[in-house]
Amino acid sequence: MNDAHAGHRPRLTVAGLVALAGAVAVLVVSGPGAGRAATEHTHAATEPSHGAVVPVQTTKAVRFHDDMRKLWEDHITWTRLAIVSFAGGLPDFDPTAARLLRNQTDLGNAIKPYYGRKAGERLTALLKVHIAGAVELLKAAKAGDDVGFAAAKDAWYRNGRQIARFLSSANPRFLPFARTDRLMKGHLDDTLDEAAHRLGGDFDADIRDYEHIHHHILRMSDAISNGIIRQFPARFR
Repeated sequence: MNDAHAGHRPRLTVAGLVALAGAVAVLVVSGPGAGRAATEHTHAATEPSHGAVVPVQTTKAVRFHDDMRKLWEDHITWTRLAIVSFAGGLPDFDPTAARLLRNQTDLGNAIKPYYGRKAGERLTALLKVHIAGAVELLKAAKAGDDVGFAAAKDAWYRNGRQIARFLSSANPRFLPFARTDRLMKGHLDDTLDEAAHRLGGDFDADIRDYEHIHHHILRMSDAISNGIIRQFPARFR
């Protein structure tokens, strides 16, 4: 994975990625919830059922809310750094990927106090598959392997639905599957968008992608933390 950057960009697969990025942008703009992403860090979260803002009031709840945001911000930060390293053939890819994998353990550990050790380990396992799948997508794209890319993409989205199903099954009232799946799919779409522009050399778009990814992941993090706070209110008094 640390091979030198190829002298030419992947042809068909990267072109397909760029086309997919454009389609994703249209869906993001026209789809449900467009334009409602959080634009600043606030101690509030969105109620899944009707969009009402529910303030996070206690010290414990605020701490949990902020800690969850930090973990998901780490997730997108280290993912971005791994994409940049891989696309450029940089020698820091392996340690960067290792740090990214550690974040998946941190995310699993964050839910253990509420759902138990096995549930936390299950979330970590699903998220590690999510990261491994992203690497397979990047490898196929950089190699121009259209067949491998299509297979990796299908597997990656299946895993995303598994993550959404897991989170929703743990908290069906406050993390309904339809909304959780939409948030997770948005994260995958955004990451493909980012990878497409980075591999295609459109760095201005790549930077804009990351801004969008950041706003989206805060929405997703807030949905998860607020759902847990509402599910276990006695734990946050």
